[in-house]
Amino acid sequence: MLRGAHIARLVRTPNPNSLTLLLLFSLVSSSLIVVSFAGKETETDILLTFKDSLANPYALSNWNESIQPCTKNRANWMGVVCINNTIWGLQLENMGLSGMVNMEILVGLRKIRTLSLMNNNFEGTMPNIRKLSSLRNLYLSNNRFSGEIPDDAFQGMRSLRKVLLANNGFTGKIPLSLTTLPRLMMLRLEVNQFVGQIPEFKEKSLKVVNFASNQLEGPIPASLSKQGPNIFSGNKNLCGPPLKVVCTTPPPSPSPAGTEGKQKSALTIALIVVSILLLLVVIAAIVLILSRRKQNPKTIVEMESLDDSNKLPTYDNESEKKAAAAEVTAMMSSKRSDQKLIFLKDDIEVFDLQDMLRASAEVLGSGNFGASYKADISAGAVVVKRYKQMNNVGREDFHEHMRRLGRLNHPNLLPLMAYYYRKEEKLLVAKFMENGSLASHLHANHTLEQPSLDWPTRLKIIKGVSRGLNYLYTELPSLVVPHGHLKSSNVLLDENFEPLLCDYALRPVINQERAHMLMTAYKSPEYVTSGRISKKTDVWSLGILILEVITGKFPENYLTPNYDSSTSLATWVNEMVKEKKSGEVFEKEMAGTKNSKGEMFEVLKIGLSCCEEDPETRPEMKEVVQKIEELREGDEDNIEDFSSTLGEINAYVTRGNTDQDESFYSYDR
Repeated sequence: MLRGAHIARLVRTPNPNSLTLLLLFSLVSSSLIVVSFAGKETETDILLTFKDSLANPYALSNWNESIQPCTKNRANWMGVVCINNTIWGLQLENMGLSGMVNMEILVGLRKIRTLSLMNNNFEGTMPNIRKLSSLRNLYLSNNRFSGEIPDDAFQGMRSLRKVLLANNGFTGKIPLSLTTLPRLMMLRLEVNQFVGQIPEFKEKSLKVVNFASNQLEGPIPASLSKQGPNIFSGNKNLCGPPLKVVCTTPPPSPSPAGTEGKQKSALTIALIVVSILLLLVVIAAIVLILSRRKQNPKTIVEMESLDDSNKLPTYDNESEKKAAAAEVTAMMSSKRSDQKLIFLKDDIEVFDLQDMLRASAEVLGSGNFGASYKADISAGAVVVKRYKQMNNVGREDFHEHMRRLGRLNHPNLLPLMAYYYRKEEKLLVAKFMENGSLASHLHANHTLEQPSLDWPTRLKIIKGVSRGLNYLYTELPSLVVPHGHLKSSNVLLDENFEPLLCDYALRPVINQERAHMLMTAYKSPEYVTSGRISKKTDVWSLGILILEVITGKFPENYLTPNYDSSTSLATWVNEMVKEKKSGEVFEKEMAGTKNSKGEMFEVLKIGLSCCEEDPETRPEMKEVVQKIEELREGDEDNIEDFSSTLGEINAYVTRGNTDQDESFYSYDR
C-alpha cells in the first residue's frame, strides 16, 4: 500500500467550474486523510518520509521500499539499528546530511532509543525531541543548530541518559529541564553561545559534563565544584571552585535592628561546624587511602560508579580519569542488540557486560590499538582489550570476522572468548594468562623468583609459535598476512610456558591507515621497498622473534615508523657472525645450553633465513615449521654435526666464507 503522504502528491487541483469534480475531489481528499491518519504507518513509511524531508539525503541511497529496514537484529538500511525487526536507533553520523530535523515524522518509531545526527550540517532551532518520549541517547553535536532551547525542551524525558549538543550555535540559558532528568549520565554543551548561570544539577547519576567555550557567568554550582576546571574553560565570567577565580559577593542588604549580631553569631557557629566536618572528612580519607595501600600493594585500579550498575577504571591523574570516564560512558549506549557480549565458545561460563564493568580491574598496559585490563569475574580472570582503531568496519563484516576467529582452535592460539561491538570502539575478551607475555620474560630484570628463560623453554616457545602460525596459514588462506602483528608482546605464556598467540588475524578489521602505522607487518623490508606485504611477511616477523628469543635483545626496528636495516636485529646478528663473534649472539644469562650448542645454531640459522630482506629468498612458512620440528633436543654430542652447522651459518652470512668461528666452542653454559 502506498503511503498517505505520497498518495497526496498525486492529487491535482480540481476544476472550480465543475461542481461534480469539486464534490469528487472533496470525497477523495477526505478518504486520503482518513487513510493517512487511520491507517498505521509502517517504520518503512516513516523513514522514507524523514528521508524526503532532508535537503540532501544522498547518503541514504539504500533507503528504499524494495527491502525492509530490518531483518531480525540485522539492519538492511544504512544508519539503522534493529532489534527483533524493530528500529531501536538511528546513527546518521558523518554523512553530510543537511536541512531541518522534523521530529514529528519520527514519532511513529515507538521503540527508538538512540538518535545520533552528529557531524552533519543540520540547521535550525532545537528539534522538538519531547515527541520521542522513550529516547535514551541524543547526539546532535557538530552541526549548525542555533537559537534558544526552550526551558521545558527535555521535560518528562525520564529515560534520557546522554545529551550531546556540543559544537553548535545554541544561545540563551541552559534549559532547566535538563536538571530534572533522573538518569542523565552525560551532558556535553561545549562550544556554543549559552549565557547566564549554570543551573544546579542535583542528580547523582550525572558523571560526565562539559560547559567549556560558552558565555556563562556567575558561581559554579556546588554539585559541579568537584569536576575538573577544563570543563568550564572559555567562560570568562565563571567563578568559584574548581576555578581559581574567587566570586565577588554583593554587599549585604540592611538588617533589621538587633538582628545583625545574631546573624554574625549564627554564621560563626556554622563556619566552625563546617570546618570541623571538613577536617574529619580529610582525616578519614587519609586513613582509608593508607589502609588500601597496605591491603593491596599491586597496581590495582578500583572501579568508580557510572550509574547503579556500570563502572569503569580510575586513574592517578585526574584529567586521565575524566577522559577515561567519558570514553567508557560513551561506550555504554542504549540497550540495543549489540549492548551485550557476544560469546564465541560454547564451553565457557557466560557472563554479561555489566558483570565485567562491575568487577575490579588491573591495567595491564596500553598497546598500539588500545588499553588492556584484567577483570576478575565469576568465570575467572579475563583480559579485556579496547580497540579504537576499528571504527570504519561495518557491523556485519565485523561480526562475520569475529565468528571466523571464534571457530579457530589450536593449543598455541589464545582463544577469543567474547566480543562487544560498538561503532566507535570494540572490546575483545580472552582468558587471562598468569605468566604474562614472552616480552616480559625476555626483557624484564631477572631475579631468583623470575629467572631468565632456559634454552629448552625458549625452544619450546619457538616451536609453539611456529605451530600456531602454521595453523593460521592453513585455516585462513585468504588473508594476506594470517597474523600480521607477530611480536613478543603478542605471545602469551600459560602455566607450563606453552606459547599462545594473541592479536592475530586482525588486519581485516583494523583501519588501514592505522594498520600501516602500527602493525609489525608494515615494518618489514618489502613494505618499504615495494609498498606491499605478503604471506612471507609473517615469516620475516617470525625470524625477528626467533632472534629476539635467542639473543634476549629487543628489536629496535619495531620502534621506528618503517623498516631500517641499521636498527634491525637481523643486521646486528649478521654483523656478529661476520666478525666471528657468533658465541656472543646468545643471551649470557640463558641456562640449559651445555649439550645443545648445535641445536641453538640451527635455530639461529633458521631465524636468519627468515629475515632475508628479499621475500623471494625467504622460506615458506611450512618449510620453517618443518625445519624447527626436525630439531632434536639435547642430541648434540657429535662435534662434527656442530661444526657443520657452524660452517653453514658462516657460509650463509658471508656468502661463501666457511671459516669456523672458534668462539662457538667457548660458549659452554
